[in-house]
Amino acid sequence: MANHKSAQKRIRQTKKRTERNRYYKTRIKNMTRNLHETLEAKDISKAQELLKQINQSFHSYVSKGILTKNTAARKVSRLNSLVKKSALANA
Repeated sequence: MANHKSAQKRIRQTKKRTERNRYYKTRIKNMTRNLHETLEAKDISKAQELLKQINQSFHSYVSKGILTKNTAARKVSRLNSLVKKSALANA
């Protein structure tokens, strides 16, 4: 256990950040999983709506400091290409 006040504060801050990050990382995983399930069900219009929501969410996470800009862009880009492939396959 920490003996200094500053070390005790750091422990409290770390716990708070860990909980916050776990919440957002879980949301990211759930959103991407929902998109994949929608694509498997071949519901392209719903998948495109989900992609818009994911894009907005990921970029808001960038402003909150949860994700870096490049990470969010990479994830959205990969999901976007999946949606486009599915749309072409179903057309």
